Amino acid sequence: MMSDRLFVYGTLMRGYDHPMARLLSSNAEFLGTAAIPGRLYLMRRYPGLVPSDDPDERVHGELFRLHRVDEVLAQLDDYEGCGLSDQRSEYRREIAQVTLDGGTELDAFVYYFNWDVARLPRIVSGRFQPEAFSG
Repeated sequence: MMSDRLFVYGTLMRGYDHPMARLLSSNAEFLGTAAIPGRLYLMRRYPGLVPSDDPDERVHGELFRLHRVDEVLAQLDDYEGCGLSDQRSEYRREIAQVTLDGGTELDAFVYYFNWDVARLPRIVSGRFQPEAFSG
């Protein structure tokens, strides 16, 4: 299954002064704020999303339509430490259903955290705000 959409929930969101966030914003159309079922955890200074079957557990972020899908995803995979064939990679990219704030459901790529979260702090709100975790 292929998609030209990408859901982001951390340092790739608009407004972050990061080279990969700038790459995304200059190579994609912002479709709106959205949410996905899951739990959010803090790794150092960035978040990781793990899937959840609990409808009350939601992670909030943004949805984009990529202009040059293969090229942009290759660069983002490298940034995310995403190995499509290596199960030990930090993140894995999959297609999942996301819900725009207006209720529209769409399939999109999402980066799921692929390592153990047992000892990581959970971001219960499901919203990553780096200024809240700096210090």
